[in-house]
Amino acid sequence: METADLLERCYPGRRAELKRDIFRKALGLFNEQGIEATTIEMIRAECDTSVGAIYHHFGNKEGLVAALFFTALDDQARLRDSYLAEAQTTQAGVHALVHSYVDWVDSQPEWARFQYHARFAVTKGPFQEELATRNRTRNKQLLEWLGAHGNELGRFPAELIPSMIVGQADSYCRAWLSGRVKGSPKAYRDMLAQAAWRSLCPTEPQ
Repeated sequence: METADLLERCYPGRRAELKRDIFRKALGLFNEQGIEATTIEMIRAECDTSVGAIYHHFGNKEGLVAALFFTALDDQARLRDSYLAEAQTTQAGVHALVHSYVDWVDSQPEWARFQYHARFAVTKGPFQEELATRNRTRNKQLLEWLGAHGNELGRFPAELIPSMIVGQADSYCRAWLSGRVKGSPKAYRDMLAQAAWRSLCPTEPQ
């Protein structure tokens, strides 16, 4: 249901039904078989549609991988921005960024797993320029928040701050998705958020 819910959010309506089905089946195959090993023919067989229909929507396999990757990023950013909009202080903003990251991975593990695996292929492939353009648009609210709170976080380079905020959460989420740890990331969201804040403002009272 979680995958279906995400796709319904991003591609609602009956006209997008085939697109959602291709996405759903491709996501499963990419995670089970690996991106390199999965072919368009395998996806076609799972979807019971034509190769032409897949090419019509996505162009080729690289286009399908990129479209899935962009969909995951957009949904993740949507949750992040909704959390960040509620933050009234710098500390609350840091917590919001960690909480949204953890909550999205915890609720969308198959999408998060694919996102990690596909990142290199998309950032180094034919869609890297589109990714850069989309990132600038997608991260507008985040960049505005960082700019507004930069004085409180000013002892760190601006480009380093997002990694300092979500780095520990990202590390734990990757370990959880790979099965190296068992505890749900959501169970540790507050500890991860507090650790992120301490790393940025170690002298502030908690």
